[in-house]
Amino acid sequence: MTYAAPQLAALVAVCDTGTFEAAARTLHVTPSAVSQRVRALESEVGQVLVRRATPCTPTDAGAVLVRLGRAQALLAAEARAELGLDPEDADGAVPLLDLGVAVNADSLATWFREVLAVVAQWPGVALGLHVEDQAWSHDLLREGRVLGAVTSDPVAVQGCRAEPLGTLRYRPAAAPALVGPGEAARPDWSRLPMVVFNDKDALQDQWLARRGAAPPRVVHRVPTSADFVAAIEAGLGWGMVPEPQLVPALQAGALVALAGEEHLDVALHWQRWRLGSEVLDRLSDAVRGAARRHLRA
Repeated sequence: MTYAAPQLAALVAVCDTGTFEAAARTLHVTPSAVSQRVRALESEVGQVLVRRATPCTPTDAGAVLVRLGRAQALLAAEARAELGLDPEDADGAVPLLDLGVAVNADSLATWFREVLAVVAQWPGVALGLHVEDQAWSHDLLREGRVLGAVTSDPVAVQGCRAEPLGTLRYRPAAAPALVGPGEAARPDWSRLPMVVFNDKDALQDQWLARRGAAPPRVVHRVPTSADFVAAIEAGLGWGMVPEPQLVPALQAGALVALAGEEHLDVALHWQRWRLGSEVLDRLSDAVRGAARRHLRA
């Protein structure tokens, strides 16, 4: 069964923007036209594809066709490039290739920046980053919102393939003023306030669980990687800091490591669509190379 490209594009736009009105602006058509295209697609497959809520989200069946729509758009854009066709439409410039990628904040703040530098050299490519916890980023693949993801899940999402990248090491750390003399080696975890990234950040809880310790009464949430480390340096609490960010802070005396050399390693994997795409292959090569140079084997 084949599906019309305008209908798939309408479905993708609705799921990306969250409303039929915003999708219409993106596609330069009327909201009525977007609604008609989505309804026609739903009639063809015999299933509801979009949850009409705020924001609109794809159903399970819709996610399948969102992935198909993105794949078709990517392959069509690559074909236009190979044929030397103008990557602009009648309404102005349109990115030749749109690459949606999910990556956790700690990777983005450290080793993944090398990937950005590589993609910056590719003309006509628009990189759309979705910052998501490594334990949740595979959901974005499943929903069809991204083409590739850095994830802690080694099991490939249907339609994707997965490969190990290496491990990102975390160590508990705090500002020197937060812990007393000699306390860093054996801190009182129940007394020290704690900093987490957000509600999905389970690293601190995993660390405490391994030691049979309960979470402290005071838990702060700081939802950006750089500010997370800055908050710990300011004495707000202790937290699990990625080694690439921790080492300079230790050398500068801004942080002290807790519990000696003990650490928590998070294995990262690269999942990408199983799609014969030259640009997706190049992106995977860039991710693989940066991980090889910066992550632990």
